[in-house]
Amino acid sequence: MTRGQLFMLTVLALGVLASALAVVYAKYESRREFVALQQLREQRDQADIEWGRLQLELGAWGTHGRVERIARDRLTMHQPRTGDVVVIRR
Repeated sequence: MTRGQLFMLTVLALGVLASALAVVYAKYESRREFVALQQLREQRDQADIEWGRLQLELGAWGTHGRVERIARDRLTMHQPRTGDVVVIRR
């Protein structure tokens, strides 16, 4: 084996080694990013669940019966008698 061939073989071996290390690193990064993606999806799912709970709670706070009870108890409001109602027409 000549000196030139030995040099070329060394360069090619280093190239194969560098390529193998690059493949290992890319696979590692891919797995790391996949784990991060799964964590973000879990956070999104939890946020969606919380959003649904908040929507249900908002609906419960605005029910007619609750609003009427608060109007009577806290604001001392009452339903007008028939004689107290005035209808205005244009």
